[in-house]
Amino acid sequence: MKSIIVLAVAMGIGGLTVPSASAVEPIRIGLVNEITGPAAEAGQFTINGVKLAMEEINNAGGVLGRPLELAIEDNQSTNPGTVLAFSKILGEKGIAAVIGPIRSTQIQAASPTIAKGGIPVMIGGSDTSLTHVNNRWVFRCRPNDSYSSRVIADFGVNTLKLKKWAIVHSTDAFGMGGKNALAAALKTYGVEPVIVQGYTNNSQDFTPIVLALKKSGADMLGSYMTNSPDIGIFAKQLRQLGVTMSWVGSPSIISVTALDLAGEALHGTYGVADFTRDANDESRAFWNKYVSRYKINPDSFAGWAYDATHVLAKAITAAKGTDPETVRKAILTIRGHKGVEGTYDFDDNGDGLHGYNVVKNEGGTIKFIKRVDFPVQ
Repeated sequence: MKSIIVLAVAMGIGGLTVPSASAVEPIRIGLVNEITGPAAEAGQFTINGVKLAMEEINNAGGVLGRPLELAIEDNQSTNPGTVLAFSKILGEKGIAAVIGPIRSTQIQAASPTIAKGGIPVMIGGSDTSLTHVNNRWVFRCRPNDSYSSRVIADFGVNTLKLKKWAIVHSTDAFGMGGKNALAAALKTYGVEPVIVQGYTNNSQDFTPIVLALKKSGADMLGSYMTNSPDIGIFAKQLRQLGVTMSWVGSPSIISVTALDLAGEALHGTYGVADFTRDANDESRAFWNKYVSRYKINPDSFAGWAYDATHVLAKAITAAKGTDPETVRKAILTIRGHKGVEGTYDFDDNGDGLHGYNVVKNEGGTIKFIKRVDFPVQ
């Protein structure tokens, strides 16, 4: 399923007049995203974030005097669907760049297709390896898991003072990468997990894992769970079976879907978050605009895509056109760009962010604790 959305109209938006698509050739940006399938709810947040950014850009006169136009391909929430969607969007005429999905496993599957396509692709997947596979067209607008694992380990060991760790992770690329990175980070503090448990995405029963955690004697849980519905189910079963250990999770633990599904079961937990409302002035402004526009709170699914759109606009402006190689080089030179997820300083691998926020779920409200950034290497 594909849709084309032209976010510039002759009548203008918000009182500003912008050129019609027929008057000026638009710059076309592709979006490969979850429109259907089990992750469609998260996908809608991403679409909303891109649309909001494009409306802002077009209201301000577009990019190089041209409006942005969005072309969407549905990946059906699957790896094969992602490969097919990239094949379609990269084969279309006039696509200047693509905003890809947030799922590491989907990016991993589509990486050869992206490399062959030869245009910049912004990704949200946080598995560290995605920008280290010699694919010069992949750029990440979220911090990778080498940073999240270090923040989780440091907070649990040095702030919460807990050293009997359990790790729960999905068995996809994101979960395996996160598990390995967290185990390595804990090792630097002399901590070996007492139990490590993996599971398949979209599981409905976590009882065996919960019982294993209960028997392990662990007092600290670190998690890398891909899908928000899984977190909701796991959190409820964890509490129903009387497990009350401290918990620091990867960013999905504060996704809107997870919070809605789990309710009180996630109260008192911690997370590392690339996006949270009170991290900086940009995130607060984005939160207010998003709520005003869509009548729902945003999360990282919306935040990273909003930033990715603005990063692309900045790079195309600096490149003075849409030549892929020139835009690619322009992205790599971006420094000090303040986004809702942090300050973007792209390194040679194509990673734009290098730290995470630590947050706590206090009665259903996500409270910002601190920001931890690492030097660009």
